[in-house]
Amino acid sequence: MVCPRCISTVTRVLQEQGLEVNNVQLGSAQVTGEPDFSRIDAALQPEGFALLQDRDRQLVEKIKNTLIDYLQHFETAYQPVTTSVYLSEKLGLDYSYLSKVFSRLEPLTIEKYFILLKIERVKELLSYGQLTLSEIAHQLQYSSVQHLSNQFKKITGQSVSEYKNSIHPVRTPLDAIG
Repeated sequence: MVCPRCISTVTRVLQEQGLEVNNVQLGSAQVTGEPDFSRIDAALQPEGFALLQDRDRQLVEKIKNTLIDYLQHFETAYQPVTTSVYLSEKLGLDYSYLSKVFSRLEPLTIEKYFILLKIERVKELLSYGQLTLSEIAHQLQYSSVQHLSNQFKKITGQSVSEYKNSIHPVRTPLDAIG
C-alpha cells in the first residue's frame, strides 16, 4: 500500500470482514477480533492487494515502503545518509541481511529498486514542468544531468526529451515497481 486510497480500501475490506480496525499503515494493519486470513486474502485480492504472512515477504514490503520514505529524505537532506545506513537504522537490521532477503524474493537488488523509484520521481517532476532537468538532477542527487539522462534512457528506453514530448507518457505506480 502506498497511498491514502489504498489505506482506505484496506480499512473498508477489513471492516467488511467484521473486524475492528485499529490502525492501517503502509504494509500493515492492526485489528481487533479473530481474523480469518484466507477470507481476508480472498477479499483483498479483487482490490489488487494480497495478504502477506510470510516474514521474509513482510520484510521485503517494509524495505520497499522504507525506500519510498528514503526517497523523500534523499531529496530534502543536504547530505543524505546512504541507502544502506538508512535502511539499517529504520528497520533495525543489518543491511547485508536485508539485501539478501530482498534479492532472494525480488527480481532485482535494493539498489536497482531504488533507481527505479528515482526514475519514477523524475517522471513525476517532469510532468509538473516546474523544474529544469538540471534542477531535477540536483534535487535527486545525481552527479550530473548527463548521469540522470543516461540512467533515464537505460531504464525507460527513451531519452528525457522523447518522454517529455510523448503524447501519453508512461508512469508506473510506486507499488507496481519491481
